[in-house]
Amino acid sequence: MEKENCSSFTEFFFLGITNNLNVKGTLFIIFLIVYLINVLANLGMIILIRMDSQLHTPMYFFLSHLAFCDLCYSTAIGPKMLVDLFAKNKSIAFFGCALQFFTLCVFTDSECLLLAVMAFDRYKAISSPLLYAVNMSSRVCSMLVAGVYLVGMMDALTHTTLTFRLCFCGSHKINHFFCDIPPLLLLSCSDTQVNELVIFTIFGLIVLSTISGVLVSYCYIILSVLKIHSAQGRFKAFSTCTSHLTVVAIFQGTILFMYFRPSSSYALDQDKMTSLFYTLVIPMLNPLIYSLRNKDVKEALERLKNKRWF
Repeated sequence: MEKENCSSFTEFFFLGITNNLNVKGTLFIIFLIVYLINVLANLGMIILIRMDSQLHTPMYFFLSHLAFCDLCYSTAIGPKMLVDLFAKNKSIAFFGCALQFFTLCVFTDSECLLLAVMAFDRYKAISSPLLYAVNMSSRVCSMLVAGVYLVGMMDALTHTTLTFRLCFCGSHKINHFFCDIPPLLLLSCSDTQVNELVIFTIFGLIVLSTISGVLVSYCYIILSVLKIHSAQGRFKAFSTCTSHLTVVAIFQGTILFMYFRPSSSYALDQDKMTSLFYTLVIPMLNPLIYSLRNKDVKEALERLKNKRWF
């Protein structure tokens, strides 16, 4: 009977963010605005970097891919979540759920790795500026980005395969607004110990290795900056890193909170708010942090505006 129920299963049903009708309208307006800003800011960042030749440097090449990752994984979650706020039937097909999770996993993993690559790029730019163009050539940058996406896809394929091979023979109602591992594992009537071990091992390896890479890079950056004699030079060197450090702290801190807690401390209703933050709010904040605190981006916007008026 368990095998029969498992094999005939075709879709999941989301419980959503809230059932409070008075709150739904407010949440819809707030997250619609957040998502629209997210799309416009990230897409605008990608287009600006592509159009302005002075931004054709390794730092902005990586930043354009960071914006692409933000745009992709937020779009995998945002539109469906907004529609489901007022939908009576919050269903998603089994393969649609797998695709949504796969997309989220690919681009969140890629973003983790990109942040470490960007820290390495800043280290090379500050420690050896004369050799920067050689060390971070277009070929090297392309290989680094290709490696980032390859690792992200392999990890996502592993987790997706292990999760969606499980048997869901009981309730098919996911206490969440998108397909994520913790609520899916709670629904499974199969043994999930292997899944939990793989999550802890692979996610832990990716997240902790990227955090370690960032920390090591910034240790070398600090040592290089301290060798600069002028205070103005030290301030300029540090100012190129503040936006990146802010993004790393917000993104990595949220990921660590979400996935590296004891299973006994999971409260899915509370985690929905945290999930909203890292799937919609963080992708909106990243381009704003880089544009508002970045002189090159502001100048590029001015050049684009003047060109359009001309």
